[in-house]
Amino acid sequence: MSLQASHLMYGRQRGARGVISDREIRFKCFLQNTILDVLRSRPGWQEVQGDGEWDFYWCEREWLHANYDTMFLQEHQKILHFRNHYELTRKNLMVKNLKRMRKQTEREVGKIEAQGFDFFPSTFELPSEYHIFVEEFKRNPGMIWIMKPAAKSQGRGIFLFRKLKDIIDWKKGEYQPLGDPNATKDMPETYVVQRYIDNPYLIGGRKFDIRIYVLVVSFNPLKVWLYRGGFARFSNTRFSMDSIEDTYIHLTNVAVQKTSPDFDPEKGCKWSAQQLRKYLSAKHGTELVKQLNLAIDNIIIKSLQSVQKIIINDKHCFEVYGYDVLLDDMLKPWLIEINASPSLTASGKEDYDLKSGMLNDVLNVLDLENRLSGKEKRVGGWDLLWDDGPVFTEEMTQDAGLPPYVHANSFLGCENQRKEQLREMYTLAQTAKKG
Repeated sequence: MSLQASHLMYGRQRGARGVISDREIRFKCFLQNTILDVLRSRPGWQEVQGDGEWDFYWCEREWLHANYDTMFLQEHQKILHFRNHYELTRKNLMVKNLKRMRKQTEREVGKIEAQGFDFFPSTFELPSEYHIFVEEFKRNPGMIWIMKPAAKSQGRGIFLFRKLKDIIDWKKGEYQPLGDPNATKDMPETYVVQRYIDNPYLIGGRKFDIRIYVLVVSFNPLKVWLYRGGFARFSNTRFSMDSIEDTYIHLTNVAVQKTSPDFDPEKGCKWSAQQLRKYLSAKHGTELVKQLNLAIDNIIIKSLQSVQKIIINDKHCFEVYGYDVLLDDMLKPWLIEINASPSLTASGKEDYDLKSGMLNDVLNVLDLENRLSGKEKRVGGWDLLWDDGPVFTEEMTQDAGLPPYVHANSFLGCENQRKEQLREMYTLAQTAKKG
């Protein structure tokens, strides 16, 4: 029997916990890419159109903002996005919440613990913090800064600068009304200005960042899953600080890189998280890579804790975040941004396999079919990183006389083998239920 068929059969046998195990699960999806393929190919799931009743909705953020507060959801219904997810995913709000949490930690616990938040570069919101930024700028002559629109993605509107004149010219162009000098001026678009990390870790002379998938199923209590897969996105041009205007050097976004004259659509500019981990382990040793992964775990958990009391928690909601992390030449990870709608459009077969596997396993974790015990630490490629506290796993040592080695339940870039794990997990769960 195939894995999908056994899932379907087992899902139909159970009915104790859910109200939809005796019929097809109805879904809606606004996207026309990998997630729609995954939903349509899932056994026992049926697409509904228009205003039809649904059990699961992969909705767009704008629809949620317009409709959620007027809806009544049944116990079993699941919907993508928490209502105020933007507290973490708008660049200016993310930094505001991290700064507040860092100050609170320093005040309540101490300076050493507050250093655990030193994973984002010096950042200011414009125009509201313009004068504070100018003071910081003057204290650091020669430093490179990067400007980013707070609410745009895919590299749009981003530029680097090293002279205050550059930002003054931008400020005039952005804020001054055209035509009638007495006309009402529109509110300026919010930007963040950030210290540019000018010493990135390079592979083959090229800069890259890492896309990491994080699934949050609850903010109160905080429950977080980390996906084993992910990818490194490389710039198409060798790194140099000689030309800060060249976006093909400094921005790793695929949307930017694919417009490069020598971009190869088949090859792209990506490594899998597994390739990257193997490369770094071979070059720097497994222990250093473990420390790097722990530092990435710290970024994920502390960033989520910074909004834990602000996000409107709702048992119907879940979030699939795309974290973008950059390594510097000391292998220190820096949080660049967090995306509430990471791209699910595949750039090739390998990318499609990664995203379809990740999305299938999101559905396995959410478990609308009621097949899991709720105690799982791993579901397919997702590992439970935090469950109202750190999650640990035991690993047997080679020496039979030694106790098991206990470590964080975190496996970014490790072998996935998700299908084998799912088959074994569902078999064990079925046996346990019969027993």
